[in-house]
This record gives sequence, structure tokens and C-alpha cells, in this order.
Amino acid sequence: MTTPQKITPAPAIDAREFRTALGHFCTGVTVITGIADGEPVGFACQSFSALSLDPPLVLFCPGRQSRAWAVIERTGHFVVNVLSEDQRGVSTTFGARVTDKFARVPWTPAASGAPILTEALGWIDCAVDAVHDGGDHQIVVGRVTELGAPRADRPLLFFRGRYTGTLPERGEAIPAGLSLDSFLTWPVGDDWL
Repeated sequence: MTTPQKITPAPAIDAREFRTALGHFCTGVTVITGIADGEPVGFACQSFSALSLDPPLVLFCPGRQSRAWAVIERTGHFVVNVLSEDQRGVSTTFGARVTDKFARVPWTPAASGAPILTEALGWIDCAVDAVHDGGDHQIVVGRVTELGAPRADRPLLFFRGRYTGTLPERGEAIPAGLSLDSFLTWPVGDDWL
């Protein structure tokens, strides 16, 4: 019989150092939108990810104090609008506390009624499936109900506290003979998306 080891508490993590370290992880930029009582609502969000293929699920993490998320949560539906690199202004608008964000950005309703932003790189209409505690944020799981065909533009990215984009001539291509379908699979047990 082994004696359990004492677990020593981890040292406190400085919030600024934590943010700086995580800022080195490049993310896409999205705008989460919904509609309540005929009024559109939305916010910029970079903490978005695919979660499951079967069933089709996505997740995002809004701050607990987000007024827009509180409205969207009550409706039970949202659209994830994936921004293109030409939509920095859209991200800035939805990341700011301005009164009518939708006066500046054209949109059309998804089947759920939630706004699809015009010129978005792609969009995903979802029903709220679950909401979990995530410290000062919440973890929202969305069940995908409809998808928009993605455009051929490049994505808007966020890295080290700044917007950035991709350069198609840079980076490493998928090796010859390896199909993208086999490289980006979940069923084989890999964690790579």
C-alpha cells in the first residue's frame, strides 16, 4: 500500500503573466450574436472552438459579466460569425461598449432569428445545449442546427494582443499523399482538430 503524497498548493499565477503567456496562442475572431424581443445583440469572442462531430457541438466562453451573453442565454439560440481578415472594424465594434452595434454592421437572420453578419467568413447557427462554470467566464456548449457555406477569404486572427492574418505562401503544407480528411479527424482518437 502506498502512502498518498501531499499536494502542495501551486503558487499564485500573476494575471498579467497569464494573459501574456496565453496571448502567444493564436486564435480566430468571432462575433456571437442573438436576438431577443426583435432586437439584435452580440459581442466579439476569441474563445471559440469546435467540440464534437457527433453530435455537432461547438463551445465558446463569455465573461460572467457579459450583458450581451445574458440576453442571448435567455433566448437559447446564437450564431457564431467567423470574421474574415477584412473585418477588423466589425471586431472592434462588437468588442466595444457602443449602443447600437448593428447600426454599423449589416446582417440577415438565421433560421433561429439570430443575426448572420454580412461578409462573415462563415457562420454557425446553434441552440444552447449546456452552460458550465469556468471561473470568471462560463463555458457554453452549442448544438449546431445550421451552417453557412464558408467564403474563400482569409480569417481574422488575434495574436500577442494584436490582429493578424495568414499568408498563404508561408507555412507548411500537408505532406503529399496525406489527405486533409485523414489529417483532421476526431474518430481516430487524436486531439488534433
